[in-house]
Amino acid sequence: MNKRDALLSVLESSKPQEYVPAAFFTHFPPEYHGGQAAVEKHLEFFRFTGMDFIKIQYERKFPPVPQIRRPEDWAKIPFYDLEFYEPQLQAVEGLVKAAKSEALVLCTLYSPLMCAGHTTSHETVTAHLSEDPDAVAKGLERITESLRLFVRECIRLGVDGFYHSTQGGEAGRFPHPGIFRDFIKPFDLSLMEEINQKCPFNILHVCDYHGGYDDLTPFLDYPGHVVNAPLVVAGQPITGQEIARLFGRPFMGGMDRLGVLATGTEEDARAEARRALEQAPSPFILAADCTVPPGTPWENLRAAIDEAHRARA
Repeated sequence: MNKRDALLSVLESSKPQEYVPAAFFTHFPPEYHGGQAAVEKHLEFFRFTGMDFIKIQYERKFPPVPQIRRPEDWAKIPFYDLEFYEPQLQAVEGLVKAAKSEALVLCTLYSPLMCAGHTTSHETVTAHLSEDPDAVAKGLERITESLRLFVRECIRLGVDGFYHSTQGGEAGRFPHPGIFRDFIKPFDLSLMEEINQKCPFNILHVCDYHGGYDDLTPFLDYPGHVVNAPLVVAGQPITGQEIARLFGRPFMGGMDRLGVLATGTEEDARAEARRALEQAPSPFILAADCTVPPGTPWENLRAAIDEAHRARA
């Protein structure tokens, strides 16, 4: 079974899982954020670790817009066309050409809310949405339409799917849940429903970078063939088996990005991978709960991936 078939087989829940795919992700230094340099660094990482698919890191953050000081200023956000995304699209095109024959190629897609945070800050967009969500929605709509251009071009270039990262439902972030439900989620779904219609393999990533969650149920109707979510909810551990049952789809994860992967030895990483595999649902993809920090030893990631590949051999 090649890597493409191995990953797609995760979606065939009626069959016993004979091979456990695995993958980890990291941000590379700025000199590898676009064009051919990004292509070569992603391929180096992919081949060194032995991971089962390529996830293209998204490094084209929306530029700061200092004019956004009040909620009504979100109407001033620029519209970014395909020219803005060109360094990222060059990386996408190069990786599709270089590696699609051997593995699925997925592109990271940040949510409109996350891109709004890049434009100002996490704190600013949160405060403005809390104060006047209707005003901020004008900016989120423009961001969504810009991202739609990027998504469609990635699909045209041949990506197999997206790793869609979403935020906004964190515990205590907004004064009431209607802000997430009415002013964040619709823009997420607009993009996710499109990629789910056109791509064979998409991963929903519920990101806890800005805080944990008391409840994952607001994300249950998000599209995505596989779910990657935090292993702590409402301050309590939740297993991959519970997440798979809750979402009704395969789970990807099991390992803490800040744990032994980043700080331990190769043998530590192997032992933690074995623990995750023992507790895993089936089907399953071994991974971390999010992108591992810069400086994480690639040898640790390779060791964990090797344990996954041995698991049901």
